[in-house]
Amino acid sequence: MALLFPVILGSVRRDRQGIKAARYIIGKLAARGHEPVLVDPCDKELPLLDRMYKEYPKGEAPPVLEELADLFRRADGFVIVSAEYNQSVPPALKNLLDHFLEEYFWRPSAIVSYSAGRFGGVRAAVALRTILSEMGMPSVPSVLSIPTIGKALKEDGSATQEWIDEAAARFIDEFVWYAKALKAQRDAESTPY
Repeated sequence: MALLFPVILGSVRRDRQGIKAARYIIGKLAARGHEPVLVDPCDKELPLLDRMYKEYPKGEAPPVLEELADLFRRADGFVIVSAEYNQSVPPALKNLLDHFLEEYFWRPSAIVSYSAGRFGGVRAAVALRTILSEMGMPSVPSVLSIPTIGKALKEDGSATQEWIDEAAARFIDEFVWYAKALKAQRDAESTPY
């Protein structure tokens, strides 16, 4: 069963490394027959949050919000690709996530974190767990944390170290299991709210 997974990239910096992590996980998901869709805040040009999507009168939300809301409602799960900024999540990621809410409900999320240093963005991943759970898309237990991303991944998103592929395989197995389970439950009966 092919599943639809928006891959939400959190960085808009000029020399960002996270695009390599997004390419990496997109390649791995596609190789398994799933449909990963990159959601890049550089391409979407979302405004700073003034109104959530749900706060616009029907049909009056900016086109980019309508497009993303449609994608998110069809999604089977979400992959969040995050750097670590000052022991937390990047502002572009938080801004993108905060524009929506109900569109995330009853779907799992999976966190790919990265950093230039040796900790792989784990502090951002810890912060994200709380945020994602509050938004109705709890994260799966495993996190794919990539340290020294400048050396760990090539521009095309391929890994330079074998352990990354091994960790990613388990990470994806777990995420897909949760996505299938929650999809089956959503299809079997209506959600509580």
